[in-house]
Amino acid sequence: MRIGVPKEIKVHEYRVGLTPASVAELVAHGHELFVETNAGQGIDCPDKAYEKAGARILPDARTVFDSVDMIVKVKEPQPQEIAMLRPGQILFTYLHLAADKEQAMGLMKSGAVCIAYETVTSKNGSLPLLKPMSEVAGRMSVQVGAHYLEKEQGGRGVLLGGVPGVAPAKVAILGGGVSGVNAAQMATGMRADVTIYDINNDRLAELDMFFSSQIKTAYASRAAIANAVQEAELVIGAVLVPGAAAPKLVTREMLKTMKRGSVLVDIAIDQGGCFETSHPTTHADPVYEVDGIIHYCVANMPGAVARTSAFALNNATLPFALKIANLGAEEAMRQDPHLANGLNVSDGKIRHQAVAEALDLAFEPVA
Repeated sequence: MRIGVPKEIKVHEYRVGLTPASVAELVAHGHELFVETNAGQGIDCPDKAYEKAGARILPDARTVFDSVDMIVKVKEPQPQEIAMLRPGQILFTYLHLAADKEQAMGLMKSGAVCIAYETVTSKNGSLPLLKPMSEVAGRMSVQVGAHYLEKEQGGRGVLLGGVPGVAPAKVAILGGGVSGVNAAQMATGMRADVTIYDINNDRLAELDMFFSSQIKTAYASRAAIANAVQEAELVIGAVLVPGAAAPKLVTREMLKTMKRGSVLVDIAIDQGGCFETSHPTTHADPVYEVDGIIHYCVANMPGAVARTSAFALNNATLPFALKIANLGAEEAMRQDPHLANGLNVSDGKIRHQAVAEALDLAFEPVA
């Protein structure tokens, strides 16, 4: 198969769909690789590293798209990239369509076969291609939260871990999944006062055993969340409904009860966000204020630590990319129902039920 890697063009997105090591693996399996010049520059992988791995360097994205059967990216295609897709061409990347009807309509119009990292599943029902970036985003959420709590950043002027004689900041983490756990690990490491909220009692029991006395857990009722928001200096939204829009757990009214200068970090912003007042931001302009509360809602958080993120992502995506390349998309998904769960769009139709419901579009499954 002919496989292409364009340079990411989303604002301050430095990751790359395939690292040189992944390219070498695909080449070893007999595939042809085409990489846009400087695609790996953001992770300190120059063109010569890709050439050494067996790729051919092409001058621009248009040439890459025109030359290949499958495009491997990181972030959702931007409008100019969607315009370059053609019927039957495979797109393998993050899509997050539930919060982006315009992108979904564009992909439907393209006729491409669009497989989303975030809805590929594993045998135990987890999301293996979302996990590495959820780990990064969870850990980053505490870093950025601590930063924006600083007074010169407009925050409350609170040190997350406190000091002897002064209480640490309270951190409320909404969601006990991969992102939430990684956020809790960082926050407890910084000696914050951490509580994780979730609606799954079994999960809360697991977290209680895992963290022991380092954190507290609570059932995520409306009343509990309202109380958490009122008391916490840092609230991290880490909820996920696979393929669907994130539920709005924190309302505008709740913000009015918060301490001025507190911080909200919305990891769920790719799926529409879990705070009513959330809207996507970029690394160039990451925060905004509503009712005296700082909102950090960057839609590609892991892009800030591009090298770590790109290598972690490739560790997870490469086996699936190989399967698609070796067998073709249709046969690969026929043999692997977990990969088939990643199919969001093909032949101009929405193929994932949660995406269809979130966008109020017809769901048409494939056999």
